[in-house]
Amino acid sequence: MTLIAAMIVNADGTAQKLEYPKTNKVDHVDEYHGAKVPDPYRWLEDDRSAETAAWVKAQNEVTFGYLNKIPFKQEIYNDLEKAYNYPKYSAPRKKGDYFYFYKNDGLQNQAVLYRQKGLNGTPEVVLDPNKLSADGTTRLTVFSLSKDGAYAVLGFSKGGSDWQDYQVMDMKTLKMLSDKVEWVKVSGAAWQGDGFYYSRYPKPEGSALAAKNENHQVFYHKVGTPQSADKLVYEDPANPQRFHTVGTTEDGRYAVLSVSDRGKGKDGNGLWVMERGQTQFTPIVSEITDFKYGVVDNVEGGFLIETNADAPNGKVVLYETKTKSWKPFLPEKPEPLQDAGTAGGKVFALYSKDVTTRVYVYDMKGKQENEVTLPGLGTASGFGGEKEDKFVFYTYTSFNYPPTIFRYDIASKKSSVFREPEVSFKPTDYETKQVFYTSKDGTKVPAFIVYKKGLKLDGTNPTLLYGYGGFNVSLPPSFSPTRIPFLDQGGVYVQANLRGGSEYGEKWHEQGMKLKKQNVFDDFITAAEYLIKEKYTSPERLAIQGGSNGGLLVGAVMNQRPELFKVAFPAVGVMDMLRFHKFTIGWNWIADYGSSDNAEEFKYLYGYSPVHNIKEGGKYPATLITTADHDDRVVPAHSFKYAATLQEKAGASSTNPLLIRIDTNSGHGASNTKKALETAADIYAFMFHNMGLTWGAE
Repeated sequence: MTLIAAMIVNADGTAQKLEYPKTNKVDHVDEYHGAKVPDPYRWLEDDRSAETAAWVKAQNEVTFGYLNKIPFKQEIYNDLEKAYNYPKYSAPRKKGDYFYFYKNDGLQNQAVLYRQKGLNGTPEVVLDPNKLSADGTTRLTVFSLSKDGAYAVLGFSKGGSDWQDYQVMDMKTLKMLSDKVEWVKVSGAAWQGDGFYYSRYPKPEGSALAAKNENHQVFYHKVGTPQSADKLVYEDPANPQRFHTVGTTEDGRYAVLSVSDRGKGKDGNGLWVMERGQTQFTPIVSEITDFKYGVVDNVEGGFLIETNADAPNGKVVLYETKTKSWKPFLPEKPEPLQDAGTAGGKVFALYSKDVTTRVYVYDMKGKQENEVTLPGLGTASGFGGEKEDKFVFYTYTSFNYPPTIFRYDIASKKSSVFREPEVSFKPTDYETKQVFYTSKDGTKVPAFIVYKKGLKLDGTNPTLLYGYGGFNVSLPPSFSPTRIPFLDQGGVYVQANLRGGSEYGEKWHEQGMKLKKQNVFDDFITAAEYLIKEKYTSPERLAIQGGSNGGLLVGAVMNQRPELFKVAFPAVGVMDMLRFHKFTIGWNWIADYGSSDNAEEFKYLYGYSPVHNIKEGGKYPATLITTADHDDRVVPAHSFKYAATLQEKAGASSTNPLLIRIDTNSGHGASNTKKALETAADIYAFMFHNMGLTWGAE
C-alpha cells in the first residue's frame, strides 16, 4: 500500500516516522444550487464494503501502533481504573412492594438491575446484562413496569447500536416470556391495560447501521402475542421524516401522542391524546411549529402541559379538555424551566440559574410551597413518583461532588442522604470556579473551570476545553471519576456553556442554530483565548474536545483557528454538513442545522462544514478522531471522510499526528465500561505525549 510520510517529534526529542494509509480517491462530484462539490471519498460511506473494512483496519494499525508506543499509557489506564472502581447506584424507583434500582459494583461492563422489598429488604437481581454477551456490549436500554407491576418491558441494544429489541418479563417469576419486538428506535414502552405502545421503523433495506430511517410507526403490543399480531396505532407515510412517540399517564387512562417534524426544520411538536377504550387520537395541539409541548400529568378536568409557547424559558399550563382552553399554572420565570413532574400530590419544577439547579415544590393549584435545599451549586435530577408516594428520591452531583442519592420527605419538606458513594478522593482537594467571558459579539458566556487546589496561573497547565453548543442541550456540572487522575496530574478541565444549548432558554438555543451557528464556534474560540489570556494555559498546552455535535464544533474551530490548540479530539462528529441528512435519522437535525437542499443554508453550511474546509498544507493540532463501527446515529462515514481528507491535505506537511481511532462493537458512546476506560486512557496519553509531558506520581 502506498504511504504518505510525516515526521512526528516525540516527547524525548527523537523523530518518529508516522505513515498514513493512502486513501483511494474517486471522481465524484455533486451539484448544489449550481455549485460543484467534489466528494472523493464517497466510497467510505459504504459500511459493508470490503474496501472500507480494509481502510478501517489499516487506519487502526497506524493509530494503535502510535498509541501503544506511548510509555505511560498503561499507567494512565491503571489510574483511571482505580478511580472508577467504586459502587455506583441509581436512585430507587418504587412500584408496588418493591424498589427497583441499578448498581455497578465498580468495573462491571454494565450496571445490574436489582429490586428489593421495602427500603431495608434484601436486593435480588432482576437482570444482569453482563451475561448477555461475551464482551459485555449488550446493554439494557429500557425497563418499563406495567401499571400494576406484574410485567415489565426490557429493551436491549447490541454493540452500541440505537436499534433495540424489546422483551417482556413476568415480574413474579423474573422469567422472560416469548414476546419479542424488533426494529425499535426512538421509543419508550408505554403501558396501558394488558399491553404497551412502542415506536419502530420498518426493517431497513440495505445497511441496518447506515440506511435512512423513515416512516416511524406506533404499535400496540398485547402481552403473550407475537409481534406480527401487534396493532398499528399511528403512522403518517405522507410525512416519512417525522417522529411519532406515545406515553401514557400514570393512571393509564390516556395515551399521549407526540409528533415532531424536525426533518422540515420545525423544532417543536404536536400533541394528541386518546382515552382508554377509544380508537382515535384527539388533538390538543394539531399544528407543528417551533413550540414544544409535553404532558406533565392528567389532573381533574384536563392536563398539565409543559411548553415554551410564547415563553422561551418554559412554563406549565393547564389545558381544560371541556372548554379546550389554556389556563396559567406555573408562569414563565427569568430562569429556564428544565423539568416538571408530579409525585405525592405535588408538582416539582426544576429551574436552571446560571447552569445550576433550583428545585421548587408547588401544590396542585400551582401555588409555590417551598424550595428544596440542595447541597450546593450543582445539578439535581429525579423527584418523580406516584400520587400516593410520601417521599421521592433525587440525585445531586457537581464537578467535585460524586452523584449522591437523597430522599426528600414531602410532608416535612426535608432532604436526607439515602446513599453516598464511597470514593477514595477528597472533594475539598479540588476547586470549581464559574467564570463569564465575553464572546466575539459581546455576549457573556459562562464556563466552569475545575482544577486541584494550589494551581499556578503560569500558562503551563495542560488544559482540556470541552464544549457542545447545540440541540437545546445544556452542559450542567457533573462528576466524572476518570477526570480525577487528570486533575491530580495538574490538569485543568474547562466546560464552556456555548450558545445553541438550553442554558438560558430557547433564545440561547436560537442564537446557535442554522445561520447563527458561527456564534457557537466564536464562543468556543473565545473561551480558548480567555484561558490563554488568564494564563491557565497556552496554545502549546491546550486541548479541545467534543462529541457528536461537539465533534462538529471541534472540527470547525480547528479549521478556523488551528494555531490556538495543541491537541484536538473530535469524537463521533457530524463532519459532512452537506450529507448528514442522508443517513439513519440525520434528517432530524435539519431543525438545528438547516439543510443543503436549501440554497441559502447550503452556502452557510458549506462555509463551515469540517470536511469541506480543511486547508491544503494546513498546520493542524495533533488530532485523534474517535468513532465506532456501530454508531448508527452519526454514522462513522463522517469521521472516515474527515480523517482521509485531513491526512491527504495536511498529513505530509504536519509535524503533528492526524489519526483516527475506530472502536469495534461500540456506538455513539462507549458500549461498556472497559471500552470507555480504554478510550479515556488513549485520549489522555495522546494529549500528554503531544504536549511533551509525562504521567506519573506527584
